[in-house]
Parts: sequence; structure tokens; C-alpha cells
Amino acid sequence: MTFPFDAVLVLSYGGPRQPEDVLPFMRNATRGRGIPDERLLEVSEHYLMFGGASPINERNDELMDALRAELSRRGVDVPVVIGNRNWDPYVTDALAQLAAGGARRVVVLATSAYASYSSCRQYREDLAAALADTGLEFDLVKVGPFAETDGFVAANADAVRDALAELPGARVLFVSHSIPTAMDAASGPGGDNTYSAQHRRVAQAVASEVGLADDAWEMAWCSRSGAPHIPWLEPDVNDRLAELAADGVSSVVTVPYGFVNDHMEVVYDLDTEARATASGLGLGYVRAATVGVHPAFIGMLAVALTDPQPGSVGGLATCHATCCLLGRPGAPVLPTACAAD
Repeated sequence: MTFPFDAVLVLSYGGPRQPEDVLPFMRNATRGRGIPDERLLEVSEHYLMFGGASPINERNDELMDALRAELSRRGVDVPVVIGNRNWDPYVTDALAQLAAGGARRVVVLATSAYASYSSCRQYREDLAAALADTGLEFDLVKVGPFAETDGFVAANADAVRDALAELPGARVLFVSHSIPTAMDAASGPGGDNTYSAQHRRVAQAVASEVGLADDAWEMAWCSRSGAPHIPWLEPDVNDRLAELAADGVSSVVTVPYGFVNDHMEVVYDLDTEARATASGLGLGYVRAATVGVHPAFIGMLAVALTDPQPGSVGGLATCHATCCLLGRPGAPVLPTACAAD
């Protein structure tokens, strides 16, 4: 097939690879927020529990291997490289690598499925900053948020079925990364709570595909951080587990449908913290798989990468100049995102 790009650039959050990386990584991830090292060291313990290495690095390697294989199967053989926001290889490193190989027109995929400042627009800012820092010239086309695609829904539905096979009759909690309510309000082309609305639609679509009754599932959130007086999306998964136990629910399946793969917010917040909460409450507990390299998910990504037209994925017709605008209003943003702007 004819592929209109020279390469694929995967954008991700990044994560430490060894214990000595953890504090510098945490400083990168919280830059500009004035958080003291004392607090960062507390959060660093989450990573040190896993040997100081984030699982996101290995999982992203698996994702890129699967993408290469699927693209090759479709007749597309181009470099697939990764650039991270907070740890090496950084976005600037990835662009330099692509430029050295002669790539100029590049399709970009962020490892975030939903629309918000931190999950989409900030990656556009990262790209704009990297271009400015390196002075390199690229034609970059970013695939839009893809949570509402059939492939993403199908992969999550299979994960729910497998988890319920282990724990039949369990209450299903669809869990995603919480964000400040102000960020949610600003998400989407019109600043219309697109982030939480997408989550509701995806949870409903997965529940419908699995055949869950309306009273058999609900949504919860995890990974809240920041000042306690700032409102974030709720309920927190641990709080909800306590409420369900008090209501007589005996077992719960958590579904990390807000995450593409098993990184720290999954292996700590759900596999460690929420599991411990459930155990203390006497609840049966199973965590469903993330979409990872599920064939339906990888197949959807391959289609999105080969034909990233406006509106082709994610239900967003385009990323406008003010789409998901929050944080640094004056920050440059990639002018060509979601295929058009």
C-alpha cells in the first residue's frame, strides 16, 4: 500500500529505568509546580517498590514491536521510534534520530486514548517545543484521541470478560486517571468536559458489548495528586471500594480502561493500593488487563496511522487552536494535529 509518511513517532510520558533515575524523573514530571524534593521522595517510593524502573518502558517497547509487525503485514515498513516527555529518549532525541535517517513527514501517535490538556494538547506543546529547540523542520501529523474506536472498545471488552471469568458476578469498576475538574471542563474542541464524557461513552460501550446490566458496573478514578483543595474527578477507586463493601458487594473487578498499558498508575494504584484496600475490606478483587498489544487495538492503531484523517478516530473532528487549552495559555502548540487544525 502507499504510505504517505516517512516514519511513525510514538509519544509517551516516559519513566525511570533504574533507582538513580527516579528523583530526576520526578523533577522532570513536576517541573514548574514548585514541589519540594521531600514530597517527590515520598512519591518516588512507588517506583522504588518496583526496583526503580517504570514498567512503561518495556510495555511501550512491546507496543512498538506490535505496531511494526502489523504495519509490515499491511505493506508498510518505516521506522517506528519513541520520544518521551519526561525521560530519555526525549522528544528532541526522537526527532534528531528521525532527521538523521532522512525522515521529514511523520505521523505521530500519543499513548493516551482520551482528550484533555495533559493527554493530548500537552503532547502537541511538547512537539512544538522540540521543533523550536532543535531547529529541525518536519511535517508532523498527530493521530487524534482514539478511545471511542471499535478496536479500543473490543480490546477492553475482552479484558472484562476474562476478568469476570475469574470472578463471576463481580461489580465492575471502570477506572481511569483522575484530572482536575477544571482540566476536564476545558477538554475537547469546545471546552465541554470531553474527557469525562468520552470515559462515560467508552464504559457504556464496553459494558454493552460484554452484556453487563446497568447496575453491574460504574466508573471510578485513580492517581489523584496535587493540593487537596483543588477538586478532581471522583469517586476515588479506594473510597468507592469501601462504599461498595459497606453496601454488601462481595467482589469487584477493576478495569483500567483509561490506560493503554501497565505503567505505574496501574501496577501501583490498582495492583498494589486498590488491591490492598479490597483485601482489607474482605472484597474479592481482580484487575482486568489493559489493551496492551491486543490484536483489535493494534489493528485499529495501524489503520489510524495509515489514514489519520480528521474525525477518523476519537470522535473529534479536529484539534483547534484552543482545544483542551489549560495550563500555559501562551505555550506554542503543534499547528497540525489530529490531521488538521
